[in-house]
Amino acid sequence: MAKEEPPSISKDLQELQRKLSLLIESIQNNSEPPRISLFSNPRVSELGSLSSQVVALMKSPVGQYLDRHPFVALTLLVFAAMSAVPVGFFLLLVVLTFLVAFVGVILLEGLIISVGGLSLLCVLCGLGFVSLIISGTIIVSYMVVSSLVNYWFSPRSFTQQNSSGDCQLAMKSTDLEGLYQE
Repeated sequence: MAKEEPPSISKDLQELQRKLSLLIESIQNNSEPPRISLFSNPRVSELGSLSSQVVALMKSPVGQYLDRHPFVALTLLVFAAMSAVPVGFFLLLVVLTFLVAFVGVILLEGLIISVGGLSLLCVLCGLGFVSLIISGTIIVSYMVVSSLVNYWFSPRSFTQQNSSGDCQLAMKSTDLEGLYQE
């Protein structure tokens, strides 16, 4: 007793296969993907516009500069991630003081925004310095680990073995004995 698929399912599969082939073709041609809605969820279709924005950013002079300078890109990414919370608190402070200004405390608003602005400036300068240090630490760690991995797993020539089959360490110890005899 084999169940046969209704004709609507095969039509749906053919439509899905057509959409998938269009998407693969656009990826292979390195062009903007077509606006195909595979699902009825509008949030899924928003991902297509996000990828076109990323492509547009990477084609801009800023994107090309960041592509050529990954340390600067990493520093900007760390700075943006770390400064989101202080900027959010500052914007909350501005909104709250704006509401207080409607109540009638205009002089207090200017003072609080000035103090908050100076505080934000100090925090962002500190975060910029910290993000530079973190980015530098990440880059140096990457270089050290990469060098160690290349050193540990690089092919070494064993052509300098002596006639008795001892390792290079034995050759070095005999060279040191020759130094002491002179």
